[in-house]
Amino acid sequence: MAYPEVLTRLIEQLKKLPGVGARTAERLALAIAAYQPREALGLAETISDVAHNLRCCSICFNTSERDPCSICSDSAREREKILVVEGPTELNAFEDAGWRGLYHSLQGQLDPLEGVMPEHLTLNALRERVVREGIQEVVIATNPDFEGDGTALLILNELRDAGVKLCRIARGVPTGSSIEYANRAVLNDALVGRTELSRSTDQIDR
Repeated sequence: MAYPEVLTRLIEQLKKLPGVGARTAERLALAIAAYQPREALGLAETISDVAHNLRCCSICFNTSERDPCSICSDSAREREKILVVEGPTELNAFEDAGWRGLYHSLQGQLDPLEGVMPEHLTLNALRERVVREGIQEVVIATNPDFEGDGTALLILNELRDAGVKLCRIARGVPTGSSIEYANRAVLNDALVGRTELSRSTDQIDR
């Protein structure tokens, strides 16, 4: 039996979410359909709030409810240091691990096969910010995989003449893994063991 049109439309919308295939979208839609009206409307209201109230911080490019975000507005942060991450999930992971400096979200990683080129990342804004804010240390915390290492090399090339100390997080994060799934202890070790990048690009691969 065919599903009602409204349920079919919900399934099609859920299929657009990352990692959600047809069967998963179908199960999620049926679960939502089984909600009590108050639960379903609460979910819809929350999604509406996300669509209307979340924005991108104009300084660090993290997702936030205000601009500048609460981290960029916090005068107690170590404002001479910036941790460069790929996105909000990695930022939140390092925040939980105890990083007290500032952040810069690249909004992705270099991935030409998926159409993500250098101009799609916030590299120019990072360089401008380093100069404008007098940053002393930039810690590159891209994922320890092929795309993440390529992104780290881009950052190194972008900032090599900016007069700033450039570091890469230590390989406490296993090669090929994802930062968002690493625990707090591993991320803290990676921060503590970060190494300064020389002008030679071969350190990216270490």
